[in-house]
Amino acid sequence: MMNMKCLTTTCARFLCGIPFFVFGIFHFLRGPEMVGTVPAWLPGGVIWVYFTGLLLFLGGLSLFINKHTALACKILALLLLSFVAFIHIPAIMDPNTRGMALPNLLKDLGLLGAVLTWAGI
Repeated sequence: MMNMKCLTTTCARFLCGIPFFVFGIFHFLRGPEMVGTVPAWLPGGVIWVYFTGLLLFLGGLSLFINKHTALACKILALLLLSFVAFIHIPAIMDPNTRGMALPNLLKDLGLLGAVLTWAGI
């Protein structure tokens, strides 16, 4: 019989993985629509959307199957930090995108805290 700590840990791992898994799928389904979030100075455009989608998808999958979670969460942490630095902070500075930038920044900071916890940092 599963004890309560094991049950809550398993639930927490799945709840942490769901957003990454779903966001990864969204990146693949909506790549051309999301290319505007790629910083203009970064060459490659939609390739970055698909690459980050792959990292998000695999990170969520890693949490679901409980394999290589520390490594996956460290990679997700770096990805989230890059989103904060290169997407959300510049968007906060732009009056046209400020409205959604703060909620997205806070979402990614919360997810960053979760993956750092799972990474053991």
